[in-house]
Order: sequence, then C-alpha cells, then structure tokens
Amino acid sequence: MSNFPETPQLVDRFGRTVDYLRISITDRCDFRCMYCMSEEMTFLPRAQILTLEEIEFIAQAFAELGVIKIRITGGEPLVRRGVLGLLERLGQIESLNELVLSTNASKLEDMAEPIKQAGVKRINISLDTLDADKFKQITRTGDLSQVLKGIKAATKAGFEKIKINAVILKNRNHLETIDLVQFAVDQGIDISFIEEMPLGVVSSHDRAEVYYSSDLIKADLEEKFELHAVADNTGGPSVYFKVAESNTRVGFISPHSANFCSTCNRVRLTVEGRLLLCLGNEHSVDLKKVIRANPGDMEKLKLTIIEAMKIKPEKHEFDLTEQPIILRHMSATGG
Repeated sequence: MSNFPETPQLVDRFGRTVDYLRISITDRCDFRCMYCMSEEMTFLPRAQILTLEEIEFIAQAFAELGVIKIRITGGEPLVRRGVLGLLERLGQIESLNELVLSTNASKLEDMAEPIKQAGVKRINISLDTLDADKFKQITRTGDLSQVLKGIKAATKAGFEKIKINAVILKNRNHLETIDLVQFAVDQGIDISFIEEMPLGVVSSHDRAEVYYSSDLIKADLEEKFELHAVADNTGGPSVYFKVAESNTRVGFISPHSANFCSTCNRVRLTVEGRLLLCLGNEHSVDLKKVIRANPGDMEKLKLTIIEAMKIKPEKHEFDLTEQPIILRHMSATGG
C-alpha cells in the first residue's frame, strides 16, 4: 500500500483540490421519485456495474490520493446486497475523515444500527413532504410511515449528523417548507432545500414551471423562523443558516440561483465505473475499463485519476428552459 500523500495530489486546472468522492453503488431504487427517474426504468445488467470489490479498490486509490470524505449513494444504496460489508471495509480506511451515506430511509428501521457500527458518521435522508398521499405521489411507490420509522431509528443509533434533503417544486410541495423545518427542529436534525437539477428527461412536469428558488424558500421560512447565517459547512454546496433557539441548521443548495462551482471539491464515481468530473457535464473517465484491463494495478489506477483532473470543467451550465443536455438520470449518477 502506498503512503498517504502529505500534499494534495488531486488538483484541477482551476486550482481546486478534490478531497471528496461520491460513489453510486447501484442505479436501482425501491422508489421512483418523479424528479429522479422515470416510472418505468430499465436498470443496468450486473456485468456493467462495478463489483463491491472494485468499488473498494477505487475508494482505496482515492484515499491514497488525498480524498478524506466518501459518500455512498445510489439509486438507493441500501438495496444492494452486501452493502454493509462494503461500508465496514470502507470504514477501515484510516485516512478517511468521513464515511457518509445518502438514503431514502426505507430500510433504515432495521439497518441504522449496523450502518453506524460499520463506521458511517453522517446520513442524508431524502424527504420532500410529510403528507402521506403527496409522498406516495412524488415517490410513486414510497411509504411515508416507513421513512419516518427509519429516521427515528437513525436518531436513536446516534450518528454524528442526520440531515434531510428536500427537493422543492412550485405548486407541488413549496408550501410545506415550514412544516419540514419544524419537523427537523423537533427531531434535532438538519435540513437542506435543493433546487431541482435538470438531469434526465422527465415527463411528470415542466422544470421551468416548477422551479422555486432558494431565495423564495428562505423568505417563506423567515415568516416563522429566525435564521442566522453560519460559516461552517460540511464540504458540500450547501449554504447554512441556524434556526434560532434550536440545534437545527437549514441549508440551501442552489445550482441555478447561486452557482457554487468555484469551490467544487468533489467528483463522482457512477454505478458503471465512470469517474464523473462534474454533475452538470459529461466530462468523465472510464475507471472500470482501467481496472479490468489492469487488475490489481493500484499505480495505474491512481495515475489515471490524477490525469482525469485535467478535464474537470470550470462549471455546469444548467438551463431550465431547454431539454437537458445531460440525459442520464440522477439515479445512475449518484445523488
């Protein structure tokens, strides 16, 4: 095993250091959220996706190159067989500061404690509404009561941080932001509101018509809550505010109204093994091809990753008035 670097090795053309890797371990999910995937999805055959051993090998390479935070995502990562074993092995990479997980919480009631024991420090949970009927409509297949049980189990397990992520769509759930923040305050957890990203073709809505900016959400919240800006962040794109007289932080992820690309410190490994250098562009390198052509060759893999930094673009170019240039759905990219 190579020594861990004392200086950053993953630096792009714009001087940004990459120290955060998001890994999609499956494109499958037990929900069919309208902004994430089509109702009828064709999932990838097993041979086209990375094995758990390949994911671990790539994660080790990134850790040796200076990545200190890894997020496991999907689809829904907890539907993949063997996920707990993978989390345990990743949790043993000593140079990682954080191993974190994104989930829809449908399986957390039973898995929260084992996930915590595996070394996961923080969990992000997708939750766009507290209305059971609307939840079913947005997710198409989800059961709100099961998700709430999962959140309760995660809280009991004692993770360092639990955060709700809510995608807000005008005339769908934009009137529920106050209720969602109150829920977060009552649970003692954080919440981030996300402007929808135009990934994949969706038939359920016109993205321009349902766009609801972070500024509008913040203005709505300030009718009830006193929000104080905070300087700390978790290495992601959220801008945070603390709810007065609570332990809850409210974050805003604003790819349209407040482009955050200048501080981008992350790359994504797709379920097919492509190293995606930007969520809103197709600049990528096929790491699966590299490791299957050169099994066990850590140095070859690391050199490929270092070279990939040269094609990381400066910023995304999202345009809600046009059909998406990015045809892949969020489920295949890693949420």
